[in-house]
Amino acid sequence: MSSVQTIPGLESEAVGDDRGLLSDMIRHALADEITTGRLKPGTLLEEQQIATRFGASRTPVREALRQLAVAGMVDIRPRRGVTVAMMSPERIMDMFETTAEIEALCVRLATYRITPVERSELQTMHDTSAEWVRSGNISAYDDFNREFHEAIYRATHNTFLVEQAVGIRARLAAFRRTQLRQGDRLMKSHAEHGQVLQAMARGDGDEAARCMRAHMLNASCALTSYIKDMQLDDVSGNR
Repeated sequence: MSSVQTIPGLESEAVGDDRGLLSDMIRHALADEITTGRLKPGTLLEEQQIATRFGASRTPVREALRQLAVAGMVDIRPRRGVTVAMMSPERIMDMFETTAEIEALCVRLATYRITPVERSELQTMHDTSAEWVRSGNISAYDDFNREFHEAIYRATHNTFLVEQAVGIRARLAAFRRTQLRQGDRLMKSHAEHGQVLQAMARGDGDEAARCMRAHMLNASCALTSYIKDMQLDDVSGNR
């Protein structure tokens, strides 16, 4: 059985986030390790081992694993335990590409259907998120990022599309969080959000869609770069 490794600084960050539940902390830690390849496909994840690592009972561990299963990151099989799911780089890129098109569709519709109140709320959220960028608070920015994108979904005023977009986003949530760790990705993400909002303010749905599509594909590239950097660090550390 492969051992459960830790990304430096990750647990201290999670512990310091009082807003997060223990199950969320465990889920984020395991998700980051899965997305970066620290936890390999097929690795058995034992509840008691994880509980001991985080100083938790098995209940939050079980909930964290359940959420990871919903996201397709682990497989839960009766009498066979929980294992890390097979998730190839090609599969992840396909997911980002699909999400990029859904997000582009949402922002195009939202540009023409958004209300003044919704527009004001989006801008306020964006302005507030600058503080998370300055402080390098990935957890806070990740929470904001989810709320920002879901606010755009709702601004389409198409409930079926909102349901589909939220569902697809949930499958990619861990990967979207991990890509924020790459270099100056927080700053770039914030700037890209600003470009989307500017296009929406001009009433240019096509440009807003182009900016959103580029935003998602940039996130995909950032994830790829981060994973490669982590793998290089692992190789260097094993020499």
